[in-house]
Amino acid sequence: MPFPSDFVWGAATSSYQVEGASAAKDRGPNIYEPFCNRPGAVYLGQSGAVAADHVNRYKEDVQLMRQIGLKAYRFSIAWSRVLPDGVGRVHEPGLGFYDRLVDELLVAGIEPWVTLFHWDLPLALQHRGGWFNRDIADWFGEYTRVVVDRLSDRVSKWMTINEPQVFIKFGIGDGKIAPGLKLGLDEQVAACHNALRAHGRAVQVIRERARKAPSVGWALVGRTDIPASDSAADIEAARAGSIGIHTPDLWNNTWYADPVFFGTYPEDALRVFGPACQPPVQPGDMDLIKQPLDYYGLNIYDGRMVKAGADGKPEVVPFADGHPQTAFRWFITPPALYWGPRFIHERYKAPIYITENGLSNVDWVMLDGKVHDPQRIDYTTRYLRELERAIGDGVDVRGYFHWSLLDNFEWAEGYKERFGLIHVDFPTGKRTLKDSAHWYKDLIASNGAGLHRPAAELFAS
Repeated sequence: MPFPSDFVWGAATSSYQVEGASAAKDRGPNIYEPFCNRPGAVYLGQSGAVAADHVNRYKEDVQLMRQIGLKAYRFSIAWSRVLPDGVGRVHEPGLGFYDRLVDELLVAGIEPWVTLFHWDLPLALQHRGGWFNRDIADWFGEYTRVVVDRLSDRVSKWMTINEPQVFIKFGIGDGKIAPGLKLGLDEQVAACHNALRAHGRAVQVIRERARKAPSVGWALVGRTDIPASDSAADIEAARAGSIGIHTPDLWNNTWYADPVFFGTYPEDALRVFGPACQPPVQPGDMDLIKQPLDYYGLNIYDGRMVKAGADGKPEVVPFADGHPQTAFRWFITPPALYWGPRFIHERYKAPIYITENGLSNVDWVMLDGKVHDPQRIDYTTRYLRELERAIGDGVDVRGYFHWSLLDNFEWAEGYKERFGLIHVDFPTGKRTLKDSAHWYKDLIASNGAGLHRPAAELFAS
């Protein structure tokens, strides 16, 4: 079955990973400044201070997007570029950058999809408690108001937060990303509750103030279990693993999505977490969190294989020795882009956009001046064939955003991992379209039909 005629083909980035322009005159500090300065926190002590220099090279980047044929560009706004202290004074030059970026995209025929928060919390707010302070819902609401008032005459596609699973579990629990805390589950649960409240307040503000009719969603990790076989038992085990909570941690789907769509935390989690790790719900909180969403954004890169155990519960099936992996050492599991959207759609009934999918690859400019990345073409073909299968089976998937448009600063991995369709030479900033970018252009032009070219033709870009 072909992709719908109005399917959205795009690519994505995030502010701290590509923007640069981090001097005091350009924006306020965020939590990544002290984190990147911490010895051993980031590969080779690198930081996103310059990154891909997108702030200064956005016009060139938009022209490259146009050359690829993107229908949409998903980008995040740096909170501290707009409000250096997180609240209060508006930094007009910073807000003006996004104003100009949106205009440039629209001239190029590319729809802007704005994410309000992609992990780079203003440092001033971290010093006031960050996600542990209940006031952060109001802070986020104030920031959202400033952005919506400025951009909503031209922007209609909005995402509130990106991957709370990551910035809560790995930023506050495991200390692997900023702010680099290592706190218990009870404190992670408390911070997560405020993040969900902030999400809800942002949705309210968007709907109250947007001048152009808004479409509002969010982008979550789509943690996916893949059935080891087509048996009903294994499929049910994979479903239970994907939408159930069996271990006392926040690496799951329903702890985040159930409050938003149903207005309650999942009962299985409350039992598993125990009485010491209950969310600090106050009157009105769940009503604030449960704001209607127009779509569910899923970031899916991989999944784990499971089968039905003796009790019917999911039992992890190890991958075979030598199973394919990306440069990041994530297992390549194309069916994740079938089962993840399917299970989430079955539970929440919302339209779905794949807001991130891609791989880190070992890319460089070769002697012929080109970047040959057949692995990325093969990977994306395999995953998109599975997404097409999900659409054919009735899953309401409306778009796909490749991660990433540009090679970028990959958080604790620094510049070691290259996810881009466009190669960036970081010392000079020079851009080079990879073979995958040319392939993606053809795929977009065919609205996905190019996925079914003979394998021998896939790498002829």
